[in-house]
Amino acid sequence: MSIDTTTELTKPSTEYTGTAVAAHPYPETARAEAESPRGLPKAVWIGAACVAVLLAAAIVYGLLSRAAAERHLIQTTNADALLTVSVVNPTITGTASEIALPGNTQAYKEIPIYARTNGYLKQWFVDIGGHVQQGQLMAIIETPEVDQQLQVAEANLKSAQADLSLANTTSERYQNLLKSDSVSKQETDVAVSGAAAHQAAVDAAEANVRRLQQLQSFEHVYAPFAGVVTVRNTDFGALIDAGSATGAAPKELFRIASVDKLRVFVAVPETYAPAIRDGNTATLTLDEYPGQQFMGTIARNSSAIDPASRTLNVEVDVNNGDGKLLPGAYTFVHFKIPDEVRLLSVPANALLFRAEGLRAAVVRNGHVHLAPITIGKDHGATLEIATGLSPEDEIILDPSDSLIEGQQVNVAGRTEVNQ
Repeated sequence: MSIDTTTELTKPSTEYTGTAVAAHPYPETARAEAESPRGLPKAVWIGAACVAVLLAAAIVYGLLSRAAAERHLIQTTNADALLTVSVVNPTITGTASEIALPGNTQAYKEIPIYARTNGYLKQWFVDIGGHVQQGQLMAIIETPEVDQQLQVAEANLKSAQADLSLANTTSERYQNLLKSDSVSKQETDVAVSGAAAHQAAVDAAEANVRRLQQLQSFEHVYAPFAGVVTVRNTDFGALIDAGSATGAAPKELFRIASVDKLRVFVAVPETYAPAIRDGNTATLTLDEYPGQQFMGTIARNSSAIDPASRTLNVEVDVNNGDGKLLPGAYTFVHFKIPDEVRLLSVPANALLFRAEGLRAAVVRNGHVHLAPITIGKDHGATLEIATGLSPEDEIILDPSDSLIEGQQVNVAGRTEVNQ
């Protein structure tokens, strides 16, 4: 007997269970729900799923937080390992009106006085510090040997002149006798040639006499120009040697310097070379004359930069009629420079002295750049920088000698320059 299962499955149930329950529209679904594993309702499953999601989110958040903390620790460690520095920006000092450079004063004319003849010093008339005029007698030298040689030379000259006179007489006689054929042409030529030879001997004797007379005139030592005697290296009875044939240098007797006008030589840095013009004025200051200035004039310059020092050699002439300035004195020469020249000022403790030259440690993009610089003027606590920096540069104060090009640093703060 066959059973219609389709009818049974779709037929509503009318069995009474003791409780009034509405009939489920889908009995199969109700049966599946009633017979689900573990007998848990759907809401429980939803709650469990939410808890699982929250737990997974918490785990992921914890992992991400831990990774961020590790990264922060690494960054903090790296930051602490960097050198922390303080920086300062250069201060613009405005337009510079002049520069002061050291110079050495020299006498406008200064020469040593040597003897031109051998002998003994008989007498000297001027000492160090004495003022002499041009042509003034300074010393007398005794030259007994030269005197005797001059006497011999004069005697030889007289003898040669006597021989010449006799030779000329003989030559004239032979020429007259030749006209009457009393003597031969050969004898006449010999007489004429003899007269010419004696004339040459007289000329030589006269030259020797003039030479010795000139040497004898060197017995008197005269001042070649007006000036001051700065050195005296001889005394009464001293042996005077004009120099031997072996090349030995003669001994200096005196030294004269003309101090009415002085030369001052200054090495001007290449940066200011274009501002130097011949004929411009310059002022001099000396420590021994505080508050005083001496006016000078740029006389000339070398018109070339010294490749060793990168400077221009400049001569400044200064009138010294009152004699206040002394040759060899150390002085500062002040030159006027164009108004458009702008200088930057930095503290003296912001410089590095390296083998390759003066450097400033500049921070750019967090890294060190060792910039070469040149100093325009030294004020002690601060320095004027002529070249190598700009007002925007950040310069490290008290830089370490171990700083290298490209080193990363941490900037802690900025300091103002005190003028």
